[in-house]
Amino acid sequence: MADDTTYVSPLASRNASPRMQRIWSPRTKFTTWRKLWLALAESEMELGLGVTHEQVDALRAHLDDIDYDNAARYEKKLRHDVMAHVHALGDVAPQARPIIHLGATSQFVVCNTELIQLRDGLSCVAEKLAIVIDRLGAFAAEHRALPTLGFTHYQPAQPTTVGKRATLWMQDLALALAEVEHRLDTLRFRGVKGTTGTQASFLALFDGDPDPHGKVEQLDQRVTEKMGWPADRRFPVTGQTYPRLLDAMVGATLSTAAAALMKMATDLRLLANRKEVEEPFEKDQIGSSAMAYKRNPMRSERMCGLARFVISLTQAPFTTAAEQWMERTLDDSSCRRLTLPEPFLALDGVLDIAINVAGGLIVYENTVAANLAKELPFMATENILMAAVKGGGDRQELHEVIRTHSMAAAHSVKSEGADNDLLARLRGEDAFMGVDLDDVLDPSRYVGRAPEQVDAFLAEVVAPIRERYAQALDYDPALKV
Repeated sequence: MADDTTYVSPLASRNASPRMQRIWSPRTKFTTWRKLWLALAESEMELGLGVTHEQVDALRAHLDDIDYDNAARYEKKLRHDVMAHVHALGDVAPQARPIIHLGATSQFVVCNTELIQLRDGLSCVAEKLAIVIDRLGAFAAEHRALPTLGFTHYQPAQPTTVGKRATLWMQDLALALAEVEHRLDTLRFRGVKGTTGTQASFLALFDGDPDPHGKVEQLDQRVTEKMGWPADRRFPVTGQTYPRLLDAMVGATLSTAAAALMKMATDLRLLANRKEVEEPFEKDQIGSSAMAYKRNPMRSERMCGLARFVISLTQAPFTTAAEQWMERTLDDSSCRRLTLPEPFLALDGVLDIAINVAGGLIVYENTVAANLAKELPFMATENILMAAVKGGGDRQELHEVIRTHSMAAAHSVKSEGADNDLLARLRGEDAFMGVDLDDVLDPSRYVGRAPEQVDAFLAEVVAPIRERYAQALDYDPALKV
């Protein structure tokens, strides 16, 4: 810790991966500004404006050597971050100084850079969601047919399987991934639009050209393509900025992923309490400073905490979008410096933890079976009733016998802490002598099509995701967990 007197965001120091931090780093931001100025100057040269090859080459030679101290001095004097970097670039490329930022407004570099960061951040999120789904898929396949107690209202309900429960997590994550992919597929570039979006300054640059409007359109297209976007993926119109509603839509997409991951983590915390499924626990890991025996689900807890933070940031971008005045007002800038990067950084931390957890889940099969066995006699009563009726019994009389013993057994379990002795009670009734109670209590009888549903989900949902993200599935980051 070189400087322990300055606040450092835990999103950087504890949570987000190096990849996501690079996307939102000052270096990425300001080098992208310079790449945009290069793309603008080169396109203007190609379209016949008074920009020379030497000037373009000078810009290309100084894309990365940013003097941040010099830029800071300019910003202190000018009170304008974009112009500070224009001057700092002009100092190292003096021959290009006259044409840097020619015809552009600040949002040419600011908005277009942010759109690139949004694209790259969403791509990172999509890949990591796919990795979580892949690892959960392997887990679900392994435990596709392992019966476990199902819950509704967090009360014992019809049995399911451990693998089927994992498909519920994966389905939420697949929905979130589809949202991220949709956002990527529909994300547009701002391009070259001018101060209020009318492109008037660029039209003035081409004054005297036989087709000034066509040249401005070509300029917009060329800059867009040089920055790695298809020409048809530009906003057709903007004010000074790209629509701030896009930020809100991206934020909502990130919150969708956060909610899916938080649901999974919450379930794992509940299952850890039941001692059925646990997240990885390291050999020397300490669960509690006071209670040495504890194995707290701290990874899942961190997932929940960070996901909650992502979800909490959803409101601000919508408010910012709603409060933009006319073609643009500046009250968005200071807020967006927080609400754009921070949900990405926090969600990235959640995803890295989820990758780690999904790849190392521990299932205690004996405990799973024991917990199910405690409740299964109650759930099997309908099958027991039907078997006894087939043996010649009276349905109504048998129902009353089962009901009476069930109530008594439940009272004993709840009031005395006793084991569920319903089967023992029924074995003592002549009406059930012909029923193979052990066979009726086979847990696999009560999981329905859960194993087959797992197989179908893996084939229909997970397999295509694995195919789309085959390269990402080899990704092995140094996870911060």
